[in-house]
Amino acid sequence: MAVSKYILVSLPLQGSSSSAWENLQRGISKIAFDIATYKFHIPDLRVGTLDSLLALSDDLTKANSVVEGVTHKVKRQIDELERVAIADSSALAVDGVPIDSYVTRFSWDEAKYPTMTPLREVVEAIQDSVAKLEDDLKVRVAEYSNVKTQLSTTLRKQSGSMAVRDLSNLVKADDVISTEHLVTLLVVVSKYSQKDWLSHYETLSSFVVPQSSKKLSEDNEYALYTVTLFRKVADTFKTSAREKGFQVRDFEFDPEGQTQQREELDRLQRDQEILQSTLLQWCYASYGEVFSSWMHICAIRIFTESILRYGLPPQFLVTVLATSAKNEKKVRTTLESLCDGRNSGFWKSDEDSGMMGLAGGDADVHPYVSITVNLSA
Repeated sequence: MAVSKYILVSLPLQGSSSSAWENLQRGISKIAFDIATYKFHIPDLRVGTLDSLLALSDDLTKANSVVEGVTHKVKRQIDELERVAIADSSALAVDGVPIDSYVTRFSWDEAKYPTMTPLREVVEAIQDSVAKLEDDLKVRVAEYSNVKTQLSTTLRKQSGSMAVRDLSNLVKADDVISTEHLVTLLVVVSKYSQKDWLSHYETLSSFVVPQSSKKLSEDNEYALYTVTLFRKVADTFKTSAREKGFQVRDFEFDPEGQTQQREELDRLQRDQEILQSTLLQWCYASYGEVFSSWMHICAIRIFTESILRYGLPPQFLVTVLATSAKNEKKVRTTLESLCDGRNSGFWKSDEDSGMMGLAGGDADVHPYVSITVNLSA
Protein backbone atom coordinates (compact mmCIF):
# COMPACT_ATOMS: atom_id res chain seq x y z
CA MET A 1 0.00 0.00 0.00
CA ALA A 2 1.43 3.37 -1.03
CA VAL A 3 2.27 5.82 1.74
CA SER A 4 0.48 9.16 1.48
CA LYS A 5 2.09 10.90 4.45
CA TYR A 6 5.60 11.17 5.84
CA ILE A 7 6.98 12.99 8.86
CA LEU A 8 10.42 14.57 8.67
CA VAL A 9 11.93 14.76 12.14
CA SER A 10 15.10 16.32 13.49
CA LEU A 11 16.24 15.05 16.91
CA PRO A 12 19.00 16.74 18.94
CA LEU A 13 22.06 14.55 19.46
CA GLN A 14 22.89 13.76 23.07
CA GLY A 15 25.59 11.32 22.06
CA SER A 16 26.62 9.82 18.77
CA SER A 17 24.44 9.82 15.67
CA SER A 18 24.49 6.02 15.57
CA SER A 19 23.23 5.68 19.15
CA ALA A 20 20.45 8.19 18.50
CA TRP A 21 19.43 6.20 15.42
CA GLU A 22 19.40 2.95 17.38
CA ASN A 23 17.32 4.51 20.15
CA LEU A 24 14.84 5.84 17.61
CA GLN A 25 14.43 2.48 15.89
CA ARG A 26 14.09 0.71 19.22
CA GLY A 27 11.41 3.14 20.41
CA ILE A 28 9.42 3.06 17.16
CA SER A 29 9.51 -0.73 16.97
CA LYS A 30 7.70 -0.91 20.33
CA ILE A 31 4.71 0.94 18.80
CA ALA A 32 4.16 -1.05 15.62
CA PHE A 33 6.23 -3.26 13.36
CA ASP A 34 5.04 -1.54 10.17
CA ILE A 35 6.29 2.00 10.91
CA ALA A 36 9.23 2.43 8.57
CA THR A 37 12.05 4.79 9.59
CA TYR A 38 14.79 6.10 7.32
CA LYS A 39 17.70 8.48 7.63
CA PHE A 40 17.16 11.73 5.76
CA HIS A 41 20.58 12.79 4.53
CA ILE A 42 21.23 16.54 4.48
CA PRO A 43 24.76 17.72 3.63
CA ASP A 44 26.62 20.47 5.48
CA LEU A 45 24.81 23.45 4.05
CA ARG A 46 26.10 27.00 4.28
CA VAL A 47 24.83 28.31 7.60
CA GLY A 48 25.59 32.01 7.42
CA THR A 49 24.54 34.05 10.47
CA LEU A 50 21.78 33.19 12.91
CA ASP A 51 20.03 36.45 11.98
CA SER A 52 20.00 35.44 8.32
CA LEU A 53 18.65 32.00 9.23
CA LEU A 54 15.93 33.55 11.37
CA ALA A 55 14.86 35.82 8.50
CA LEU A 56 15.02 32.90 6.08
CA SER A 57 12.86 30.75 8.38
CA ASP A 58 9.83 33.01 7.86
CA ASP A 59 10.32 33.03 4.10
CA LEU A 60 10.76 29.25 3.99
CA THR A 61 7.25 28.69 5.37
CA LYS A 62 5.80 30.76 2.52
CA ALA A 63 8.08 29.15 -0.07
CA ASN A 64 7.10 25.69 1.13
CA SER A 65 3.41 26.54 0.85
CA VAL A 66 3.83 27.75 -2.74
CA VAL A 67 6.02 24.87 -3.93
CA GLU A 68 3.83 22.28 -2.20
CA GLY A 69 0.76 23.87 -3.79
CA VAL A 70 2.25 23.65 -7.29
CA THR A 71 3.25 20.03 -6.62
CA HIS A 72 -0.32 19.10 -5.74
CA LYS A 73 -1.66 21.15 -8.66
CA VAL A 74 0.42 19.12 -11.14
CA LYS A 75 -0.67 15.90 -9.41
CA ARG A 76 -4.36 16.85 -9.67
CA GLN A 77 -3.87 17.59 -13.37
CA ILE A 78 -2.32 14.15 -13.84
CA ASP A 79 -5.25 12.53 -12.02
CA GLU A 80 -7.74 14.42 -14.19
CA LEU A 81 -5.98 13.48 -17.43
CA GLU A 82 -5.63 9.85 -16.40
CA ARG A 83 -9.40 9.59 -15.89
CA VAL A 84 -9.96 10.32 -19.58
CA ALA A 85 -6.73 8.89 -21.01
CA ILE A 86 -6.74 5.63 -22.91
CA ALA A 87 -3.15 4.74 -22.09
CA ASP A 88 -2.17 3.05 -18.83
CA SER A 89 -1.07 5.40 -16.08
CA SER A 90 2.59 5.64 -15.17
CA ALA A 91 4.13 5.72 -11.71
CA LEU A 92 5.15 9.14 -10.43
CA ALA A 93 8.92 9.44 -10.17
CA VAL A 94 11.86 11.81 -9.90
CA ASP A 95 14.43 11.02 -12.60
CA GLY A 96 13.14 7.46 -12.73
CA VAL A 97 13.10 6.99 -8.95
CA PRO A 98 9.60 6.30 -7.50
CA ILE A 99 8.34 9.05 -5.21
CA ASP A 100 8.34 6.87 -2.08
CA SER A 101 11.93 5.82 -2.70
CA TYR A 102 12.95 9.40 -3.45
CA VAL A 103 11.61 10.57 -0.08
CA THR A 104 13.07 7.73 1.95
CA ARG A 105 16.43 7.79 0.14
CA PHE A 106 16.68 11.53 -0.38
CA SER A 107 19.97 12.77 -1.76
CA TRP A 108 20.83 16.45 -2.07
CA ASP A 109 21.33 17.55 -5.70
CA GLU A 110 24.79 19.10 -5.42
CA ALA A 111 24.97 19.78 -9.17
CA LYS A 112 21.81 21.88 -9.15
CA TYR A 113 22.17 23.39 -5.67
CA PRO A 114 25.85 23.61 -4.61
CA THR A 115 26.14 23.37 -0.82
CA MET A 116 28.40 26.43 -0.67
CA THR A 117 25.68 28.63 -2.17
CA PRO A 118 23.94 30.84 0.41
CA LEU A 119 20.65 29.21 1.43
CA ARG A 120 18.58 32.24 0.46
CA GLU A 121 19.96 32.05 -3.07
CA VAL A 122 19.08 28.36 -3.22
CA VAL A 123 15.53 29.05 -2.03
CA GLU A 124 15.12 31.89 -4.54
CA ALA A 125 16.41 29.69 -7.37
CA ILE A 126 13.89 26.99 -6.43
CA GLN A 127 11.06 29.54 -6.26
CA ASP A 128 11.97 31.00 -9.67
CA SER A 129 12.10 27.52 -11.24
CA VAL A 130 8.76 26.48 -9.76
CA ALA A 131 7.12 29.79 -10.75
CA LYS A 132 8.19 29.26 -14.38
CA LEU A 133 6.89 25.69 -14.25
CA GLU A 134 3.54 26.87 -12.90
CA ASP A 135 3.25 29.51 -15.63
CA ASP A 136 4.01 26.86 -18.25
CA LEU A 137 1.36 24.61 -16.70
CA LYS A 138 -1.25 27.38 -16.91
CA VAL A 139 -0.51 27.98 -20.60
CA ARG A 140 -0.63 24.29 -21.49
CA VAL A 141 -3.82 23.64 -19.51
CA ALA A 142 -5.50 26.69 -21.06
CA GLU A 143 -4.62 25.48 -24.57
CA TYR A 144 -5.90 21.97 -23.83
CA SER A 145 -9.07 23.26 -22.12
CA ASN A 146 -9.84 25.56 -25.06
CA VAL A 147 -9.74 22.71 -27.58
CA LYS A 148 -11.63 20.44 -25.18
CA THR A 149 -14.38 23.06 -24.82
CA GLN A 150 -14.62 23.56 -28.60
CA LEU A 151 -14.92 19.81 -29.13
CA SER A 152 -17.49 19.46 -26.36
CA THR A 153 -19.57 22.28 -27.87
CA THR A 154 -19.39 20.73 -31.33
CA LEU A 155 -20.37 17.28 -30.07
CA ARG A 156 -23.19 18.71 -27.98
CA LYS A 157 -24.62 20.40 -31.07
CA GLN A 158 -24.55 17.07 -32.90
CA SER A 159 -25.87 14.91 -30.08
CA GLY A 160 -28.29 17.07 -28.13
CA SER A 161 -32.04 17.19 -28.33
CA MET A 162 -33.54 17.14 -31.81
CA ALA A 163 -35.10 20.50 -31.00
CA VAL A 164 -31.74 22.28 -30.74
CA ARG A 165 -29.01 20.08 -32.21
CA ASP A 166 -27.30 20.50 -35.54
CA LEU A 167 -29.22 18.51 -38.15
CA SER A 168 -26.69 18.46 -40.97
CA ASN A 169 -25.40 14.96 -40.20
CA LEU A 170 -28.98 13.57 -40.19
CA VAL A 171 -30.05 14.89 -43.58
CA LYS A 172 -28.91 13.48 -46.92
CA ALA A 173 -29.14 15.11 -50.30
CA ASP A 174 -32.07 12.93 -51.47
CA ASP A 175 -34.07 13.81 -48.30
CA VAL A 176 -34.74 17.39 -49.40
CA ILE A 177 -36.10 19.19 -52.43
CA SER A 178 -35.33 22.81 -53.15
CA THR A 179 -36.56 24.25 -56.47
CA GLU A 180 -38.16 27.46 -57.63
CA HIS A 181 -41.60 26.23 -56.56
CA LEU A 182 -41.05 23.36 -54.11
CA VAL A 183 -39.25 23.23 -50.74
CA THR A 184 -38.75 20.57 -48.11
CA LEU A 185 -39.11 21.61 -44.46
CA LEU A 186 -37.71 19.76 -41.43
CA VAL A 187 -40.16 19.41 -38.56
CA VAL A 188 -39.44 18.33 -34.98
CA VAL A 189 -42.34 16.32 -33.58
CA SER A 190 -42.80 15.12 -30.02
CA LYS A 191 -42.17 11.40 -29.77
CA TYR A 192 -45.72 10.93 -28.50
CA SER A 193 -47.34 13.15 -31.16
CA GLN A 194 -46.16 11.32 -34.26
CA LYS A 195 -49.56 9.85 -35.09
CA ASP A 196 -51.09 13.30 -34.79
CA TRP A 197 -48.45 14.69 -37.15
CA LEU A 198 -48.92 12.00 -39.77
CA SER A 199 -52.70 12.47 -39.61
CA HIS A 200 -52.74 16.26 -39.93
CA TYR A 201 -49.60 17.58 -41.66
CA GLU A 202 -51.30 17.61 -45.09
CA THR A 203 -54.05 19.89 -43.68
CA LEU A 204 -51.80 22.50 -42.04
CA SER A 205 -51.87 24.56 -45.26
CA SER A 206 -52.79 24.26 -48.87
CA PHE A 207 -50.38 22.98 -51.50
CA VAL A 208 -48.75 20.32 -49.29
CA VAL A 209 -47.45 17.38 -51.32
CA PRO A 210 -49.46 14.33 -50.21
CA GLN A 211 -47.54 11.52 -48.45
CA SER A 212 -44.35 13.56 -48.62
CA SER A 213 -43.51 13.30 -44.92
CA LYS A 214 -40.68 10.94 -44.00
CA LYS A 215 -39.08 10.27 -40.62
CA LEU A 216 -35.33 10.83 -40.69
CA SER A 217 -34.37 10.25 -37.07
CA GLU A 218 -35.66 9.86 -33.55
CA ASP A 219 -34.24 10.40 -30.04
CA ASN A 220 -35.66 9.97 -26.54
CA GLU A 221 -37.93 13.01 -26.86
CA TYR A 222 -38.47 13.94 -30.49
CA ALA A 223 -38.65 12.65 -34.05
CA LEU A 224 -37.45 14.52 -37.11
CA TYR A 225 -39.77 14.53 -40.16
CA THR A 226 -39.61 16.06 -43.61
CA VAL A 227 -42.53 17.56 -45.47
CA THR A 228 -42.55 18.94 -49.02
CA LEU A 229 -44.83 21.78 -50.13
CA PHE A 230 -45.02 24.76 -52.40
CA ARG A 231 -42.55 27.43 -51.44
CA LYS A 232 -45.21 30.17 -51.50
CA VAL A 233 -47.12 28.62 -48.54
CA ALA A 234 -44.05 27.83 -46.39
CA ASP A 235 -44.69 30.69 -43.95
CA THR A 236 -48.35 29.75 -43.55
CA PHE A 237 -47.39 26.12 -42.92
CA LYS A 238 -44.82 27.13 -40.28
CA THR A 239 -47.39 29.21 -38.42
CA SER A 240 -49.99 26.44 -38.44
CA ALA A 241 -47.42 23.85 -37.40
CA ARG A 242 -46.30 25.99 -34.47
CA GLU A 243 -49.90 26.37 -33.31
CA LYS A 244 -50.25 22.59 -33.29
CA GLY A 245 -47.05 22.16 -31.24
CA PHE A 246 -44.77 21.14 -34.13
CA GLN A 247 -41.41 22.90 -34.50
CA VAL A 248 -40.16 23.72 -38.00
CA ARG A 249 -36.39 23.95 -37.91
CA ASP A 250 -34.57 26.45 -40.11
CA PHE A 251 -32.33 24.36 -42.31
CA GLU A 252 -30.59 24.72 -45.64
CA PHE A 253 -28.83 21.72 -47.11
CA ASP A 254 -25.16 22.58 -47.66
CA PRO A 255 -22.90 19.68 -48.78
CA GLU A 256 -19.75 21.79 -48.55
CA GLY A 257 -20.72 22.97 -45.07
CA GLN A 258 -21.29 19.39 -43.93
CA THR A 259 -17.86 18.39 -45.20
CA GLN A 260 -16.27 21.34 -43.40
CA GLN A 261 -18.07 20.42 -40.16
CA ARG A 262 -16.85 16.82 -40.35
CA GLU A 263 -13.31 17.99 -41.06
CA GLU A 264 -13.50 20.47 -38.16
CA LEU A 265 -14.74 17.76 -35.82
CA ASP A 266 -11.94 15.41 -36.90
CA ARG A 267 -9.38 18.18 -36.40
CA LEU A 268 -10.65 18.99 -32.90
CA GLN A 269 -10.59 15.32 -31.90
CA ARG A 270 -7.03 14.95 -33.18
CA ASP A 271 -5.93 18.17 -31.48
CA GLN A 272 -7.45 17.12 -28.17
CA GLU A 273 -5.78 13.70 -28.27
CA ILE A 274 -2.40 15.25 -29.10
CA LEU A 275 -2.67 17.99 -26.48
CA GLN A 276 -3.94 15.54 -23.87
CA SER A 277 -1.06 13.14 -24.48
CA THR A 278 1.52 15.95 -24.58
CA LEU A 279 0.16 17.58 -21.42
CA LEU A 280 0.13 14.27 -19.54
CA GLN A 281 3.74 13.52 -20.51
CA TRP A 282 4.75 17.05 -19.53
CA CYS A 283 2.98 16.73 -16.18
CA TYR A 284 4.74 13.45 -15.39
CA ALA A 285 8.13 15.01 -16.09
CA SER A 286 7.29 18.27 -14.33
CA TYR A 287 5.91 16.52 -11.27
CA GLY A 288 9.29 14.91 -10.72
CA GLU A 289 10.98 18.30 -11.06
CA VAL A 290 8.65 20.19 -8.74
CA PHE A 291 8.54 17.35 -6.20
CA SER A 292 12.33 17.36 -6.06
CA SER A 293 12.19 21.14 -5.51
CA TRP A 294 9.71 20.63 -2.68
CA MET A 295 11.91 18.05 -0.95
CA HIS A 296 14.92 20.39 -1.18
CA ILE A 297 12.81 23.15 0.41
CA CYS A 298 11.86 20.69 3.17
CA ALA A 299 15.52 19.80 3.66
CA ILE A 300 16.48 23.47 3.96
CA ARG A 301 13.57 24.07 6.35
CA ILE A 302 14.46 21.26 8.70
CA PHE A 303 18.16 22.21 8.57
CA THR A 304 17.40 25.86 9.31
CA GLU A 305 14.89 25.15 12.06
CA SER A 306 17.27 22.65 13.66
CA ILE A 307 20.07 25.23 13.82
CA LEU A 308 17.68 27.78 15.33
CA ARG A 309 16.30 25.22 17.76
CA TYR A 310 19.44 23.39 18.83
CA GLY A 311 22.16 25.95 18.07
CA LEU A 312 25.61 25.63 16.53
CA PRO A 313 27.51 23.57 15.58
CA PRO A 314 24.88 21.43 13.78
CA GLN A 315 24.33 18.32 15.91
CA PHE A 316 21.09 16.60 15.09
CA LEU A 317 19.71 13.47 13.45
CA VAL A 318 17.21 13.92 10.61
CA THR A 319 14.89 11.02 9.87
CA VAL A 320 11.78 10.37 7.83
CA LEU A 321 8.96 8.22 9.18
CA ALA A 322 6.15 6.58 7.22
CA THR A 323 3.36 6.69 9.76
CA SER A 324 -0.43 6.62 9.76
CA ALA A 325 -3.13 8.61 11.52
CA LYS A 326 -3.89 5.78 13.95
CA ASN A 327 -0.36 5.60 15.37
CA GLU A 328 0.95 9.14 14.84
CA LYS A 329 0.17 10.20 18.43
CA LYS A 330 2.16 7.27 19.84
CA VAL A 331 5.02 8.02 17.45
CA ARG A 332 5.19 11.62 18.61
CA THR A 333 5.13 10.54 22.25
CA THR A 334 8.11 8.29 21.55
CA LEU A 335 9.91 11.11 19.75
CA GLU A 336 9.41 13.39 22.76
CA SER A 337 10.86 10.77 25.05
CA LEU A 338 14.01 10.73 22.92
CA CYS A 339 14.58 14.44 23.43
CA ASP A 340 16.28 16.03 26.42
CA GLY A 341 13.87 15.64 29.33
CA ARG A 342 14.69 19.07 30.66
CA ASN A 343 13.17 20.69 27.57
CA SER A 344 10.23 18.38 26.82
CA GLY A 345 7.83 20.04 29.19
CA PHE A 346 8.77 23.46 27.89
CA TRP A 347 7.86 22.56 24.31
CA LYS A 348 4.63 20.65 24.94
CA SER A 349 1.48 22.31 23.62
CA ASP A 350 -0.54 24.05 26.31
CA GLU A 351 -3.62 26.05 25.32
CA ASP A 352 -3.52 28.01 28.58
CA SER A 353 0.15 28.97 28.48
CA GLY A 354 0.04 30.54 25.01
CA MET A 355 3.53 29.11 24.35
CA MET A 356 4.27 28.81 20.64
CA GLY A 357 8.05 28.66 20.10
CA LEU A 358 9.53 27.23 16.95
CA ALA A 359 7.01 24.77 15.60
CA GLY A 360 9.17 23.71 12.70
CA GLY A 361 6.25 23.40 10.29
CA ASP A 362 3.58 21.61 12.36
CA ALA A 363 0.57 23.20 14.01
CA ASP A 364 1.45 21.59 17.35
CA VAL A 365 4.64 22.45 19.22
CA HIS A 366 7.13 19.68 19.95
CA PRO A 367 10.56 19.45 21.60
CA TYR A 368 11.94 18.41 18.21
CA VAL A 369 11.71 19.84 14.70
CA SER A 370 8.97 18.24 12.62
CA ILE A 371 7.66 18.73 9.09
CA THR A 372 4.71 16.81 7.69
CA VAL A 373 4.85 15.84 4.01
CA ASN A 374 1.44 15.00 2.55
CA LEU A 375 1.75 13.40 -0.87
CA SER A 376 -1.97 13.78 -1.57
CA ALA A 377 -3.62 17.19 -1.52
